Amino acid sequence: MLQRLVHLLPPRVRAFLRRIPILVRFYRWLRRGKLTRERYVFVALALLAIVLGFAATESRAWAPSGALVLTVLGGGLLLKVRTLLALLGVVLTMVAYDAWHDRSAVGPGMIATLVITTVLAVTLARTRQQLGVQGLRGDSMLLELRDRLRRQGEMPELPEGWDSQVVMLQAGGSSFGGDFVVSTCHGDTLEVALVDVSGKGTDAGTRALMLSGAFGGLLGSIQSDRFLPACNAYLQRQRWDEGFVTAVHLVIDLATGDYSVESAGHPPAVQFDAGSGTWQVSPAKGVVLGVVPDLRSEPEKGRLRPGDALLLYTDGLVETPGRDLDAGIDRLLGEVERLVPEGFRTGARELVERMAAARDDDCALVLIWRT
Repeated sequence: MLQRLVHLLPPRVRAFLRRIPILVRFYRWLRRGKLTRERYVFVALALLAIVLGFAATESRAWAPSGALVLTVLGGGLLLKVRTLLALLGVVLTMVAYDAWHDRSAVGPGMIATLVITTVLAVTLARTRQQLGVQGLRGDSMLLELRDRLRRQGEMPELPEGWDSQVVMLQAGGSSFGGDFVVSTCHGDTLEVALVDVSGKGTDAGTRALMLSGAFGGLLGSIQSDRFLPACNAYLQRQRWDEGFVTAVHLVIDLATGDYSVESAGHPPAVQFDAGSGTWQVSPAKGVVLGVVPDLRSEPEKGRLRPGDALLLYTDGLVETPGRDLDAGIDRLLGEVERLVPEGFRTGARELVERMAAARDDDCALVLIWRT
């Protein structure tokens, strides 16, 4: 098949190709073995570069020399580093041919553009090769992981008389963040864990992706009072040096409204008492995960009656450098007060966006209430 393609080229082109050693090696390399997918792509891009190179000597209007940059960019997206270097050899040969045929066809601007594109293409190819993926598969894998993280953060369907709202915002508009939610509902028992990985944006998002799967697997599969110690033991085995992890774990009996909440270095949960119309801050405290080998925390117990609500959140909503955390919590509760007359379902996202506007940090909020 390859020989047929070569014979379709004009005689002048074939004669020129035989006089250039790198192109002779290229031809011999293609003839060895079977044409894999990468070789097909390489053949197509190399032939495109050759056609553009010779066409540029005939008509710049239809095939300018700068069009060779597109083949380099395509190689960076689709080829491995070694094959890309071979393609760059073909492109440079055609650039030299165009310059020899007409010096004005290759100027400093075109050379600078080609060099910059080459650096970007090699960087892209090296990154994909380290990941062990071909083409744009690496990007699609990240998208799949992001979608799985988002689906895992969705609350399970609750029985009549209960409702919930989850809002998450990542710093800088990133698709990944260090905050995540895992939840499960088995029978009349609802378990929710809100986790905050230190850092923000994509840097913390990579660790959050791994931890969400591990913590999600632990949630509901072990006794609720062992969840945070099990998470702590898992982090102890990882021996991370990138920071710490905080979490709050909530267990609710949906039949009675009784709940227990445990904290591991996380901002305190807050309960709304519909009878008195006040918000009560939970005293549950604990050590951040992964720091001490034996994690011990005292759970706080309470009951949600019709009209009551429970609020979980991350420090991105309330923490301001140089200011007391209690002041941030008071401001959050002041904003949450506006939701009570309208109902908790409306305005939760607006509340988070308003609180996060002055902070460059990942933010998450989980609101559960009885209707």
